[in-house]
Amino acid sequence: MVFIDLTAFRCPVPLVQVKLALKKLPAGETLEVALLDHGSRRDVPAFLEKRGYLVECTQDDHTCLKLLISHVPHTQ
Repeated sequence: MVFIDLTAFRCPVPLVQVKLALKKLPAGETLEVALLDHGSRRDVPAFLEKRGYLVECTQDDHTCLKLLISHVPHTQ
């Protein structure tokens, strides 16, 4: 599992960082992302779901949203 703490950043930086991390993520691996920014907490999961990633959202307190992202290989 790869973990990225993006709680110090505001939108659009977290979305860009997640996109870059996903490009490097090996098939079968998962990515965990921590977000605080309200815009990122809305935009990042929406982007991931639109792209067909499996996303599990959990909130460990009232401010930090954690995403567990599973890489699903594209089939032709």
